[in-house]
Formats: sequence, C-alpha cells, structure tokens
Amino acid sequence: MEPRQDNKAEASYTFGDRSSSDIVVRLRNEEGRDDWIYCHSKILTNKSQYFADRLSDKWPTCKILDSRYCVEVICQESDYDHHINLLRLLYLVSDDVHEDNLCHNVKSALGILCVAKELSCPQIVTACVNYLEAVPWEEGEEEEILRIVPRIGSEAEPVLARLQPVDQSAVSGIFVSAFRFATSSPPLPLGDIKSSAQEQIEYMITEDDDAPLLIADEEIKLEVKECVKSLFVRFFQCLEETSFKPLESEDISKKGSFRMVLSDLSWAFQILTKMEVVKEFVVTWVDTSEKLVKVVEKLETSVTETVEIRVKIIEVTSKVLEAIGYGTVILPTAKRLQMVKLWLPFVRNTKPLVESVVTEGEEVESVVRYKIDGEIWQALESSFVSIILALPSADQAEILTEWLSKNGLYPDLTEAFEVWCYRSKVAKRRLGLTGGEEENGMS
Repeated sequence: MEPRQDNKAEASYTFGDRSSSDIVVRLRNEEGRDDWIYCHSKILTNKSQYFADRLSDKWPTCKILDSRYCVEVICQESDYDHHINLLRLLYLVSDDVHEDNLCHNVKSALGILCVAKELSCPQIVTACVNYLEAVPWEEGEEEEILRIVPRIGSEAEPVLARLQPVDQSAVSGIFVSAFRFATSSPPLPLGDIKSSAQEQIEYMITEDDDAPLLIADEEIKLEVKECVKSLFVRFFQCLEETSFKPLESEDISKKGSFRMVLSDLSWAFQILTKMEVVKEFVVTWVDTSEKLVKVVEKLETSVTETVEIRVKIIEVTSKVLEAIGYGTVILPTAKRLQMVKLWLPFVRNTKPLVESVVTEGEEVESVVRYKIDGEIWQALESSFVSIILALPSADQAEILTEWLSKNGLYPDLTEAFEVWCYRSKVAKRRLGLTGGEEENGMS
C-alpha cells in the first residue's frame, strides 16, 4: 500500500511549479542557452540516481551555499528538448502509467532513452525500451537505433531482438518453405507474393556486401531439386494438354498456366545455377526440346499470344544453351547437335515475330511482355557459336551451309564460319595427315 501513498503524494507535485519547487535544475549548453527548470527534490531523488547523488550529503559540493538547491546539467543543443521532456516524465512515470503515454515516436524515445541512461533513471529507461521494442520502425529509425541502443547496455537488449541473426535451421526452414511456394505455380491473385518469395530466395543465396544468408547443404539441394521436378511435372501436363488440344483464344486459364510455369522454370534455373545443381534441369529440357518445339509451332493462337509463349520459352532455352555452350553441363555430341538443329531455326523464326509485335503499336504494357532483352539475343548467338565450334567439323559444315543458304540471318554465325574455314584449311598440316613433314625429314 505504501507505493500507492507515494504515488498519491507525488501526484500533488506539478512540473515547473515555482511556488512549490524546492530545487532548480539549471539546464545549459555550449551555445549559451541557460534555462532554469523548477522541480521538486522528492520527485528527482526517487526517480533518478543521478539527482539522488547530487542532492545527497555525500556529494563533494553539498556544503557550498545554494548547491543543495540548484543542480547544473550541461547538455548538447540537440539533446536539450530531450532533457526537458525527461524531467517532465519523472512526474508522470509510475506503475499505473503505460509506455505509450510517455513516448510518442521513435525519435523522441531514443533521445529520452539516452538522457535517462545518463541521469540514471531506470523507470524511464524501461519505459523507453518497452516502447521501442513494441513499435514499428522506419528504415532511417532502424539505423539510428542500431547506432544508439548498443551503447545503452544490457537493459536495452530487448530493443534489438528483431535484428538478431537466427540459427541456420531457422534459415533453412524458411528458405525451403519459400522455395516450395515459389515453384508451386500459385493462382494469379498470389502472383505478387510469389514474386516477393522469388526475390528473397535469390537475395538469401547471393553474396554482395554481406555473405550469403544460406549456404545450401546436400539436404537443401535435394529439396530444391524435388521442387523443380514437381514444376517440370506441371510443365509436362501443360505440354500434353496443348499437344492434344491446341490453345484456343478462350483458353485463358490454360495459356496463363503455361506461361506461368515457363516463367517459374526460367527463375528456377537461375537459382539452380547459383547452387551448382543445374545439370538435371538441362538434361530434362534437352530431352523435352523436340516435343516442345513441335507443340509451339502448331499453336493456334493470335500472333501476340504465340510470341509471348515463344519469348518465355526462349528465356529458358537461352540459359540452357549457355550452360551447354560454356561447359557448365557436359552432354554427348549427339545431344548438343540436336539442340542446335532444333533451336537455331526456332530462334531465327521467333526474332522477327517479336520485332513485328513490338513495332506494331501495341500498348506499352503488352510490348514489355513480348520484348526480349537485347542481351538475351546476344547470349543466344554466343552460345550457338560455342556449341557449334565444339561439334565435329562435318557437323559444323552442315550447320554453316544451312545458315549461309538463309543469307546469314540471325543468329550471326560469322565467328563460327571463320574458325571453321581456318581449321579446315590447316587441318591436314596441323594433324600431320599429309605425311609431308615426315618425308621432308627423311630426305
């Protein structure tokens, strides 16, 4: 019951009331500001150890005239208002007053927290910590909290709880859950959530100024590959449905599903590449390519819809061809030759279609959907050249003959043509097939 009596007694005091004041807090700064704050020693000594010490008989200057009635506090101009607010809060803080009545925003709470720590006001420190721990922060406020709170001490640790790193099991759990969702081809209304999940997954495994949040172990890689397998199952289902019944204009849901799965496959390839488990994806795409090309070429849809599907397919194929062309995934000669013969005509025929759609005055949003980044066309060209130059010379000759018969249309295989000509001309000499060097040596 005694605390309640104290609270009632303290409630009779009014902050700044000169008539009842028995102590002056002289607040000064280096800029010359000098304010006299009329306070009550009972309030100050009960709520602040700093003032309790300053007003005690043990303080070195306690015998000096007026030192018991005036306490000077020096502060920075930027902290001036926080000191005044803290003195005011000493009159309010009690077991019956909640933190949200003491603090009104993050900035003021941080300022008051610093002063409360400096003046040893544990109740105010606790109130500020409880407030900061509970309220949301803006990005700038978060940086300020990181700058200030660690200096306060252990009593402020709860404020930083939301910023603490978690153990790897928690990281792995959220990564796997996010990957499952990101590759589940959810309904269109959930598209924004899926996009966010895909962005954060990529962020988690990317090394930038900080180390990756997750280094995938074999268990995680296995889970990721299983999710991609499930994604391919849905892709094959879409492909089967399309091959038996071509997509009509009214089959909006089927077309949307087909495009969505292709987009998800393109994204999944990037993740698999970073995790260095891309081979199964490449092999599956290679094995599916022949049927995929046939199905797409038979699509009975509008030009723009056909182009949109072709663009999505080329985005995936570009990544697969790059992995093959630069030796990331090793495939037999027959498979590599098959990929060139299948996708070279497909890409060659798609490029003018894409360009025609973009230049026909479509709405801006539509153009963005159909347009392929120029870097992808360049990457396709480079991949084709790399794959062709790694084939047997006779196969190279067949591909280049067909390309020249098309008047050198895209993709530009000039580099492959020049290398083939050089290799073919010097082949006998380089490989010693003429026996000329041997004969000359004997003579």
